[in-house]
Amino acid sequence: MKESRIILQVKKVSKSFGGLKAVNQVSFEVQEKEIIGLIGPNGAGKTTLFNLITGFLKPDEGHIYFQGQDITNLKPHRICQLGIGRTFQIVRPLSNLTVLENIVTAALLHYNNYKEAKEYAIHIAQITGLANEVNKIASEIPLAYKKRLGFAQALATGARLVLLDEVAAGLTPTEADNFLSIIRELNLEGLTIIMVEHVMRAVMNVAHRILVLDHGELIAQGIPDEVTKNEKVIKAYLGNQYEFQEQNKEAR
Repeated sequence: MKESRIILQVKKVSKSFGGLKAVNQVSFEVQEKEIIGLIGPNGAGKTTLFNLITGFLKPDEGHIYFQGQDITNLKPHRICQLGIGRTFQIVRPLSNLTVLENIVTAALLHYNNYKEAKEYAIHIAQITGLANEVNKIASEIPLAYKKRLGFAQALATGARLVLLDEVAAGLTPTEADNFLSIIRELNLEGLTIIMVEHVMRAVMNVAHRILVLDHGELIAQGIPDEVTKNEKVIKAYLGNQYEFQEQNKEAR
């Protein structure tokens, strides 16, 4: 078995807004080819942590390393060029452009030549299930495809690590399952993923490990089965109803 390599290190990172400690001394590592689920109640600091990793915010304390390089104070576009892509909770494609043109725009960060960028964008459209949508105006496609488009744009930048912010939100179970299938396939090809998700069925089915934030602090981490049985996690996020449902499943 090949030794795993660390692709991302977050070391004692903190961020405050006024008197609110949004992220408090958070530390964790992500191995290459892992799918990490990041969960927690609203206001736990999940999106703030994403913004810190991608350079949209600067931490008050701590350091973030990507492939061994300190990226703590780098600008977002530089972090993206190094290989970290992300999606956003609210999908906002370039509405007047086609799906393909949206992906090409992202690919131009990775390619200087437009023809090469377009060829790569077509490839990305194919592997994200958007091949039949490429000539449609981005604002006119359904939400499920807009979510895929956000993912496709992140991939088109040449990302090795992608941060997914609630990709299953607003999707039907079938749409979410289809999206998760794409995520699994790309992960098998080497893509590393951290996903913030409130749809527990989605994150528990796809993640190798789960990180749990509450009030800005990392209160638990481990494989899905361990995390769902953690008393702190049940109290802070999952609730007693989740524990009851799981016990009923085991009893059947």
